[in-house]
Amino acid sequence: MPNASDRFPEGFVWGVATSAAQIEGAAFEAGKGESVWDRFASRPGTIAHGDTPAIACDHYHQFEADTGLMAELGIRHHRLSIAWPRIIPDGDGPINPRGLDFYDRLIDSHLAAGITPWITLFHWDLPQALEERGGWLSRTTADAFRRYTETVVTRLRDRVTHWFTLNEMPCFIGKGYGDGDFAPGRTESPRALNQAYHHALLAHGHGVAAIRALGGPNAQVGLAHNHLPPPPIPVVESAPHLAAAQVDYERTNGPLMGPLFRGSYPATFLEAAGADAPQIEAGDLDTIAQPIDFLGLNLYSGDFVRAGRDGQPERLAFPPQYPKGDLPWLNLTPQVLYWGVRHAAELFGVRTFYITEHGAAFHDEANDQGEILDLDRREVMRAALLELHRAIREGFDVRGYFAWSLLDNFEWAEGYAKRFGLVHVDRTNQRRTPKLSAHWYAEVIRENRVL
Repeated sequence: MPNASDRFPEGFVWGVATSAAQIEGAAFEAGKGESVWDRFASRPGTIAHGDTPAIACDHYHQFEADTGLMAELGIRHHRLSIAWPRIIPDGDGPINPRGLDFYDRLIDSHLAAGITPWITLFHWDLPQALEERGGWLSRTTADAFRRYTETVVTRLRDRVTHWFTLNEMPCFIGKGYGDGDFAPGRTESPRALNQAYHHALLAHGHGVAAIRALGGPNAQVGLAHNHLPPPPIPVVESAPHLAAAQVDYERTNGPLMGPLFRGSYPATFLEAAGADAPQIEAGDLDTIAQPIDFLGLNLYSGDFVRAGRDGQPERLAFPPQYPKGDLPWLNLTPQVLYWGVRHAAELFGVRTFYITEHGAAFHDEANDQGEILDLDRREVMRAALLELHRAIREGFDVRGYFAWSLLDNFEWAEGYAKRFGLVHVDRTNQRRTPKLSAHWYAEVIRENRVL
């Protein structure tokens, strides 16, 4: 029989997450401008199999059916993103009214179905016109983000109260301007990279200020953070290994978490950066460190860490046979949901959390009856939710979980080959088929406990 202690807190938010560039399609319809991902995907060799986000899941045209599908599964919360180039095609110029009209229709359809929208303002699809003027290496992009945020919040504030400013700075800056694997595909110097991170942090601060000023008395705001390298998991829960994991987390996350939650860059980071440290103007750190209502964590995989012979953290290599998903980095470590929360709370004083993304990619195929029995994905989610429940039992204020993702979508540089969806999408006809994991998740939501 179920036990009251098995349940998640009353009012716990169960949802799914998506992003505009990965599902909407309609890449050049109704006045939308070109994004950095549209341009990046047009270059030969950048995306697996030559895939592009031009059609994606055709959500732009099929959003009403997708909303109905969520409602049928009992999903009542959807974290979705707004496409900046659909609203302001060149990034900081004229507003496209047809773009705002689309999100009016989308939000209204959600509310009519009893689904609460949680809006991410930036999920990597920077207007290409801004990139051509420097992108995140230019401070003017942070200023443009402020105006874009003001535009969206003013339009949607009567129906939206939950906002995320940016999604995953380590990806759109680190992988976009550092190693060049993601759009815009640049490999910049350490100095330029540090400056780009600073401008992204500043944009977040501008977004928070705009939402506080314009969002209304019930507006809440945070951002979605991920960890590169992955969060450290102590290989043994004993004092030496825990201390090593904390040292590792502080070192790898301090350059972003420090400005956000302490109002300063770590002295060790600035010393190591030397002449490559970011240029900081007066008032920047106050803008960046404005209080937020929650931190979103995108948690997929962690690294096991131990205390080395000198007491310093040592990340352990995964053996070849270690279980993983359909991507080389997707080592299956459900403990990351516990430790990701605990480290951020204990080291940076974060009080309130949402798991804004968690999931796994697997090679999904239908059986003879047309079912997709993704027991692997179900098991990954189940194990992770048990770890999340542990965090809540121990007193960490985790208020929700958004599964990544609703649909098999455009998975960035991997194209359409890697499937994270709870719902299978047939690339030939856009047919949606809920997988076993979707039906299992619907039961979890209904029962408010891990089943």
